[in-house]
Amino acid sequence: MGILEGKRGIIFGALDENSIAWKVAEQVHKEGGSFTLTNAPIALRMGAINKLAEDCNAELIPADATSAEDLQALFEKSMDSLGGKIDFVLHSIGMSPNVRKNKHYTDLNYDWYHKTLDVSAMSFHKVLSTAYNMDAMNDWGSILALTYIAAQRVFPDYNDMADAKSMLESISRSFGYHFGVKNKVRVNTISQSPTPTTAGKGVKGFDQFISYADNMSPLGNADAESCAKYCVALFSDLTKYVTMQNLFHDGGFSNTGVSSDIIEKM
Repeated sequence: MGILEGKRGIIFGALDENSIAWKVAEQVHKEGGSFTLTNAPIALRMGAINKLAEDCNAELIPADATSAEDLQALFEKSMDSLGGKIDFVLHSIGMSPNVRKNKHYTDLNYDWYHKTLDVSAMSFHKVLSTAYNMDAMNDWGSILALTYIAAQRVFPDYNDMADAKSMLESISRSFGYHFGVKNKVRVNTISQSPTPTTAGKGVKGFDQFISYADNMSPLGNADAESCAKYCVALFSDLTKYVTMQNLFHDGGFSNTGVSSDIIEKM
């Protein structure tokens, strides 16, 4: 439909074909948007993202999202490459050393905990602050971050990532107010179904949980491509008055107490 024709953006976090950010990039390209791709230098060395950049005619700019200096350089290079201010940003970043190293939530390594919060939540504040202070966003722009319902409900093995997602959603609301007042920029989070990304698969019991969520959701789990299309809608002018919201994209899981399928299996 070309609903992003003429719009410019930055997409954080595309790693491989399983990444939601990867699917978003493909959908944005289909809808006529132009963008730069960015990830941490260590992730870029894996090489897969180079194909995505080539397919989407996108410049690839390394940046550590926890570094204010890297983020400022990223926005400067992006505006130069794309020919103007930014219309949309996707923050698709999350990492927990405690999850990776199987530390139980009741016995966290606090240095790693700080790293979880810095990478998975504070980085979003840094992205927003950089764009805000550089006046890098066009009026009525749209900034999104990806989250998960563990920010509101307990999923024991989601560990300290649940705390990070709670913080991420709070940042979206708080900064969304200030960005809206300044120049009508929208800031939202999308709470996606459990999705078999590289990060998602690192959570203990993920395969069993994704099956449980699918059985709990009236529409079934939302896949990565469907999430990408939702992101495109929120980047577009069709959603100009949606801001400071945590938007569930989960097939109805978030409002289902119990399903007939789960009762039958019990």
